[in-house]
This record gives sequence, structure tokens and C-alpha cells, in this order.
Amino acid sequence: MEAIGQFIPLILIFAIMYFLLIRPQQKKLKEHKAMVEALRRGDQVITQGGLIGKVSKVKDEDEIEVDLAEGVRVRVVKSTIAQVLSKTEPAEG
Repeated sequence: MEAIGQFIPLILIFAIMYFLLIRPQQKKLKEHKAMVEALRRGDQVITQGGLIGKVSKVKDEDEIEVDLAEGVRVRVVKSTIAQVLSKTEPAEG
């Protein structure tokens, strides 16, 4: 009986760590993945490096092309997009 009593604080600490650290981090990761998958041409984005640009082309499942300035296009890995500033509406038709 005493052996179980010794493990209760350890179990409580793990439960607290799960609900305060692990679960919110998983939720944030899931939201980021959904944001990145929803990227489309015309969206204005910020990269993790702090560059602000407009998505000009979604190349494949993990790369996009971003216009930073007139005539300046860079290839960016989708997972490095930190934030989407403005979304474009899907085209009708």
C-alpha cells in the first residue's frame, strides 16, 4: 500500500505537465499545420525570418513561392511560415 502512495505525487506531476505543457503545444502544432495547408496564391504571409511577402505560387506540398518586392521572388518551405496576415477569397467558378 505504501508503494502506491509514493507514486501518487509523481503521477500528479505528470498529469499537470501534460495539461499545462504537452497538450497546448500539440494544439498549437495542429493549428499551424492547418494554417500552412490552407495557404493559397495571394495570401500575405510573414516567415519565421521576419520577411513579409505575398504568396505567388504554391509549388508542391512543402514549398511555396513568395513575392517580397517588385521582381523579387523567393522559394520558401511552407513550415517556416509564421503567420498569415491576410487571406484571399477563393476564386468563383
